[in-house]
Order: sequence, then structure tokens, then C-alpha cells
Amino acid sequence: MFWKIVGGLLLAWVAFMVIGSLVGFLVKAVFWIALIAGAGFLGAAAYGALKGGDKKQIGS
Repeated sequence: MFWKIVGGLLLAWVAFMVIGSLVGFLVKAVFWIALIAGAGFLGAAAYGALKGGDKKQIGS
């Protein structure tokens, strides 16, 4: 009985470690994707603002 409890605790510990590492990796990946996308958006907005050109409005 003692070894079943120890085995269950060990299995739970390993499961939490694996799930924790996967969640940590996903959080870091989403953070870097958001950071790169934000930089791309700011670059595109700055390019569009500095480009100038025709200032057409809808409906005029």
C-alpha cells in the first residue's frame, strides 16, 4: 500500500512538471509572437503615416 501511494505521488509530480513546462513554453511562445506582431504593426503604421501620397476619403 505504501508503494502505491509513493508511486501515485511520483506520477502526479511528473505530470505536473510536464504540464507546467508545456504551459510555460506556450506562454513564452505567445509572448514572443505578440511582440513580433506588435513591432510589425507599428512598423507598418509608421510607414503608412510617413509615406504620404493620396489622401482619399471614402464617399467624397
